[in-house]
Amino acid sequence: MTERVSTGRIGFASRLGFGASGIGTLYRNVSEEQASDTLSGAYAAGLRYFDTAPLYGHGLSELRLGRFLRTIDRKTVTISTKVGRYMVPPYGEAVDYGLWASPLRLKPVFDYSYAGTMRSLEQSANRLGLTDYDLVYIHDVDRFTHGDAFERRFGEAMEGCYRALDDLRKAGHIRAIGVGVNESDVATRFLRACSLDAVMMAGRYTLLDRGAVADLLPEAEKQGVEIVVAGVFNSGILATGPGAAGATFDYGAPPAGIVARARRIEEICNRHQVPLQAAAIQYPFRNPLVSAAVLGMSRPERIAPNLAWSRLPIPESFWAEVERTPLL
Repeated sequence: MTERVSTGRIGFASRLGFGASGIGTLYRNVSEEQASDTLSGAYAAGLRYFDTAPLYGHGLSELRLGRFLRTIDRKTVTISTKVGRYMVPPYGEAVDYGLWASPLRLKPVFDYSYAGTMRSLEQSANRLGLTDYDLVYIHDVDRFTHGDAFERRFGEAMEGCYRALDDLRKAGHIRAIGVGVNESDVATRFLRACSLDAVMMAGRYTLLDRGAVADLLPEAEKQGVEIVVAGVFNSGILATGPGAAGATFDYGAPPAGIVARARRIEEICNRHQVPLQAAAIQYPFRNPLVSAAVLGMSRPERIAPNLAWSRLPIPESFWAEVERTPLL
């Protein structure tokens, strides 16, 4: 499943992508050596799509990815990053580092303006060492991130981020524009408001949560927009299994209904002798709209199992039971 994708506007260099949030120390510290070994191991295994963002480790992910990219042929990979934030020194101000265990000690600033978008890309260029981008996503314009400020932020992103990226696309400096969000109705709204090439849908088109089926997928098909799925394990519950201590859903404790649904999926997997992780990775690819899936990896030893799960033959009888189960 790492083969180059020849169809679509973007032509991802591999269907499985490397999500670089982990090497930005998401949840746990990752040494420079470990990050380097993970990136080189992923490339050696055939992963050729690498996705990052300024938020990941407050610039650390881009810095580490950029160091690796300077050791390979740029033409062999697809690279995406995101806009909507840039980093500044905190100058003594307390900074909430959130989920990042050991990020760069910089302060993220939300800025969806035209100038803010250009500033974000200039900083990314310095960290990544790139003069061009294959794909740039407008990042986190959703209610989960902005709450009551969502409508204002959406307007800012349309007037600022999108205009800036569209100008750069027309000038040939970036190949494609997308949005990366966690809410399918927001992604659908962007599709109807501007001309996008891709949507990175995190957590809403998975084996466990299929919210994107109702709105995003029909609109993407209508417009010929490619779907990149992220969060195929829904932040952990489909990787660890619903019975594991500390299992998470959307970066928090899973609601009872989600646990029940995950247990039902696990039962079907056990009955057909299909690993839960394999089903989670392969499910989105059953839809031809999905061009790539991004998997977060921060340790070299996670690469081989992910690839093995992505390639494992899964019988149609399994998928048929999944589709006809009312709870799912």
